[in-house]
Amino acid sequence: MTGTPKSHGRLSARPTLQPRELITDAPDLAGSWTAQIITLLPQAFPGVLGESLTGRALQDGLWQLQTYDLRTHGIGRHRNVDDTPAGGGAGMVLRPDVVASAITEARAGARGVMPLVYLSPRGRRFDQAMARTWARGDGVTLLCGRFEGVDERVLKHFGIQEVSLGDFVLTGGEIAAQAMIDATVRLLPGVLGNAESAVEESHASGLLEHPQYTKPAEWQGHAIPDVLMSGNHAKIAQWRREMSEQITQERRPDLWAAFLASQTSEK
Repeated sequence: MTGTPKSHGRLSARPTLQPRELITDAPDLAGSWTAQIITLLPQAFPGVLGESLTGRALQDGLWQLQTYDLRTHGIGRHRNVDDTPAGGGAGMVLRPDVVASAITEARAGARGVMPLVYLSPRGRRFDQAMARTWARGDGVTLLCGRFEGVDERVLKHFGIQEVSLGDFVLTGGEIAAQAMIDATVRLLPGVLGNAESAVEESHASGLLEHPQYTKPAEWQGHAIPDVLMSGNHAKIAQWRREMSEQITQERRPDLWAAFLASQTSEK
């Protein structure tokens, strides 16, 4: 196990037969939202999560990242983690005994409400609602697949939830994991400088976000809409709402239909 939580915050104690400095390069932060990543590529983290707002929040101890290397659970001298598919076929499949060992290690350090998730193109599609649910919990454990995926038996055994980033296939789950963590971490208290940013953006209310403008007032013959320069906050709010509804209706009829249905159910 390698961890990347930083030095701020209250430390938590976890029973172990090994001195902590032998199993991790940084201590756990008690109470911090925790992302556990089970992967063959621990060096890929924190990646972009170590930059900008998420990186600053990581440094400040608002959340912590723990990686678990599947290779250390491999079988034999060569630390094998996969084998050929039963029944034949192309590619390799991650072994259930290897994956189960890594999951057991990670879940030993899990606390509170921390869903166990396998990043899979056949899973439920990740969305803003799921990000909000994860942010309200204590963290999440993400299993990143590789090759042809994971032996089905380990998914059934642990009751793992499958989640997809979208209707496409990646070479592994690491990029999807970073995207989902980013979407979740930014919803944690104190991560965004302006809390209203998370309220007004796309998907927060079931609608896509309205257009944004900034200086200069005119650029390449294009001017900022007059209403945004009027100083009338009521009219600005109305314009933004109308634009959000128009854009959602035009670009995402599925979201628009869901939004209308939610408005009807609330009446």
